[in-house]
Amino acid sequence: NEFYDKASDVLEFDLKQISFQGPEEELKQTRITQPAIFVHSVIVAHLLAERGVRPAIVAGHSLGEYSALVGAQAISFEDGLQLVKLRGELMQQAGNRNPGTMAAILGLKTEQVTAICREAEDAGVVVPANFNSPEQVVISGSITGVHKAMELAKTKGAKRVVELVVSGAFHSPLMIPARDQLGQALAKIKIQKPSCPIVPNVTAEPTEDVEVIRRCLVEQLTSPVQWVDSMRTVINFGVEKFLEVGPGKVLCGLLRRIDRQAVCETVGTVEEIENIHN
Repeated sequence: NEFYDKASDVLEFDLKQISFQGPEEELKQTRITQPAIFVHSVIVAHLLAERGVRPAIVAGHSLGEYSALVGAQAISFEDGLQLVKLRGELMQQAGNRNPGTMAAILGLKTEQVTAICREAEDAGVVVPANFNSPEQVVISGSITGVHKAMELAKTKGAKRVVELVVSGAFHSPLMIPARDQLGQALAKIKIQKPSCPIVPNVTAEPTEDVEVIRRCLVEQLTSPVQWVDSMRTVINFGVEKFLEVGPGKVLCGLLRRIDRQAVCETVGTVEEIENIHN
């Protein structure tokens, strides 16, 4: 409750009410969804820490990088929430100014999707945005560019090509206006040395360097999420068990496609927290 009360003060709307009672249409709006996921994830990490479950290394997918940093005590809950709120607003504004879209391409190799984006560029901006698993890449860019790349992916034998319901072309050059404004805000935020290494989306390399963390949060808005490489980095670090902290189980699913041997548990409910054993 303490976290939800603080969050409602920062956000100026009742996040707890919307998170638990809805309405669902409201919860689906980016400006509400992102803080809701962030707060839920931070609460779970906090409850795990109270039970003595602390990470050896952390990573977060896109928005999740913020809750990972709060979990590793690099940024405060309040600062993290302010940044998440601002980031969501700036992404929405950039999406309104430079309309774009995103699409998931399944069943083609990373190099093939990168080549398709280059080939489709004459129709408009289009780039790989999320390297989620060896055969799942999300592309992002202008509507014409993404649609051209989707057609090319189908002709080159993709198993599935799905346009995503998003309010902008995230992790693409169309987010440059948002990136620059987020950079100004991040310059003023106190970031401390994290309690464990973090693997940023941008580099997929473990770091505890405060300025690298700051730079990566800014660059993340216009750079691809290097999730496959990030997970391989964590595996090579010697981690025996992954915990997916927060709502959903998407990351455990992606991890299984990256490394069949990896052990992953989802932790998003009170029952799941109580069932975690050190």
